[in-house]
Amino acid sequence: MTMDEARQRGWNEIDVVFITGDAYIDHPSFATAILGRVLEACGFRVGIVAQPDWHTCEPWKTFGRPRLFFAVSAGNMDSMINHYTANKKVRNDDAYSPGGRVGLRPDRATLAYCQRAREAHKGVPIIAGGVEASLRRLAHYDYWSDTVRRSILLDSKADLVAFGMGESTIVEIARRLAAGENVHDLRDMPGIAYALGAGESKRLRESNDSCRSPRAIDNRQSAFPPHGRGCVQTTPSETCSKPIGSRSADDGSCVVLPSFEEAKSDKYAFAEATRLIHLETNPYNARRLVQFHGDQAVVCNPPRLPESRAAMDFFYDLPYTRKAHPTYKEPIPAFQVIKDSVTIMRGCFGGCTYCSITTHQGRIIQSRSKDSIVREVAVMGRSKDFKGVVSDLGGPTANMYEMRCVRPEIEAICRRLSCVHPRICPLLGTDHSPLIEVMRETRRQKGIRKVFVASGVRMDLARLSPEYMRELAEHHVGGHLKVAQEHTDPTTLEMMKRPEPGTFVDFDRKFRAASKAASKEQYLVPYFISAHPGSDIRSMIDLALFLKRNGYRPEQVQDFIPAPFDVAACMFHTGLDPFTKKPVFVAKHLRDRKLQRALMQFFKPENYFMVRKILLDAGRKDLIGDGCDALIPTHPPREALEARQRQAQRLASDGDSSTNSPDEDHYHSPRRTPGLGYRPKRPTARRK
Repeated sequence: MTMDEARQRGWNEIDVVFITGDAYIDHPSFATAILGRVLEACGFRVGIVAQPDWHTCEPWKTFGRPRLFFAVSAGNMDSMINHYTANKKVRNDDAYSPGGRVGLRPDRATLAYCQRAREAHKGVPIIAGGVEASLRRLAHYDYWSDTVRRSILLDSKADLVAFGMGESTIVEIARRLAAGENVHDLRDMPGIAYALGAGESKRLRESNDSCRSPRAIDNRQSAFPPHGRGCVQTTPSETCSKPIGSRSADDGSCVVLPSFEEAKSDKYAFAEATRLIHLETNPYNARRLVQFHGDQAVVCNPPRLPESRAAMDFFYDLPYTRKAHPTYKEPIPAFQVIKDSVTIMRGCFGGCTYCSITTHQGRIIQSRSKDSIVREVAVMGRSKDFKGVVSDLGGPTANMYEMRCVRPEIEAICRRLSCVHPRICPLLGTDHSPLIEVMRETRRQKGIRKVFVASGVRMDLARLSPEYMRELAEHHVGGHLKVAQEHTDPTTLEMMKRPEPGTFVDFDRKFRAASKAASKEQYLVPYFISAHPGSDIRSMIDLALFLKRNGYRPEQVQDFIPAPFDVAACMFHTGLDPFTKKPVFVAKHLRDRKLQRALMQFFKPENYFMVRKILLDAGRKDLIGDGCDALIPTHPPREALEARQRQAQRLASDGDSSTNSPDEDHYHSPRRTPGLGYRPKRPTARRK
């Protein structure tokens, strides 16, 4: 992290400088760590500038001029989601910063970081990556400005965006630049997006021959063994100078998306662009995407092929310290959560419309070998700081390990967005045996007392394996098991691409039976989302009834946040299902979103009056009273009256609204004058 540390290793210059919005933690759950370790293992010298002060370019000069390029990332999260809640309120903490402090990275961090890198060292290639850059590589809906923004390539002035998981991509970039190629030569790489100049874009408009699919790199054949500093040896499978001739029936073609201007002004065009983008996510048959922004074209190559097991083992077997950098004196909250976790796979074929995992990591599951996983657990068991408990054995989901299409020739042409919705594909291998073996072997290791499964369990898959259910309930649950039910309304679940409501009921029954057989009292903790497209007040009342009947009282509610690039974000912005173009109900106004949240927490006294008004407006007076299904009592509890009184006092004294008020304002509301209410010139001091 400093040039002094580099000199201690005998380095007098740095090849690749990472700029990241997260604190630096040398753990494979953090992108900077795993990418840096992979580059180092391949012979490159890596410097890391973590959470730099973006008000000046001086931190970008920490290591002098990078020999190869800057690698820029906003961090493990989109910086706007990191900074703001679903209600657009500033968050009180940042889990990826020392002490959870806020303000250590800017809004839209990728833009600021790329611009400072250009200012610090002109002419050095800038490669943007990470979740923020990946999800904003084309025109996208930005929830916080409520606008369609253009590709991050144009706003950041980055030379390339490397999207998806980046180990293979960043190594190839480093090798080719070290061999003397320039950044324009890298445009043939899969997993890369780039912007053309005005002249190139004009020629592209005029020539269909320019829309050629780039060659796919079969990186499954190489696990990047170290070859020495700056080594640029490549195998034939790693070159991509020529377009291939038989990728698919429409090989050699590209897909021209509705332009940025069309997507910005026409919601139907935006929905169509979303549909086309998501149909081109299978790396085996995806075509190059082209989207014009004025007189410039943004080109997005197909994704890289999934990593092989050998490559995955190589990535995760590197010598991570599993510690935060010693310069940090305060704990980093995100690290405290995952420091004793073990990643066994990546990717997700669920295709949930509100989730970015499939978009970023891919829908094809990439698994580590059992031996690699066991080695990592064994090393943890020998550590003096380890307490004997593996906090999580999983990944994006807990039970998709080694699951994949059993017909590779079908997988190569399939454009289905989800392998499990509306029903589980008959060609999907759902055998839990490899995962069960991993679970058993890890808990046998010396120094291991307990191995928990904290990642969300995919219920529709788990219930197909009674043996997995028994193993899970008997050995890997600490009293509560997290499951993502998300909703109970069939229409909303269809919009989410989630299993039907009966799936949860069946899984709950089987899990309780497995827990009873293991002589344990264990419970499910279902997650739910409020205000997702398709969810209206009627469906939220039904969800509240479900919670009441089953004794669930969620203390934390997940409010839907339209993340860039997600299908659900398109629904939120356009009010259309991008695949059918049918209208979708959207709770878009802040008041409507807060009403849905209040219904999920109907039991909280501070929500009493809000819930009462919702029920009366919906004609559900029968849910007010003392009956079995009543959500709230007839008379407000004392706590509800006190909460309303406190809110009124705050409004009268300083104009601040309660955090539970349905009229709560956005973080960018105008400053209020204390004692004068919401609008200073109103004749009364209280808001209506």
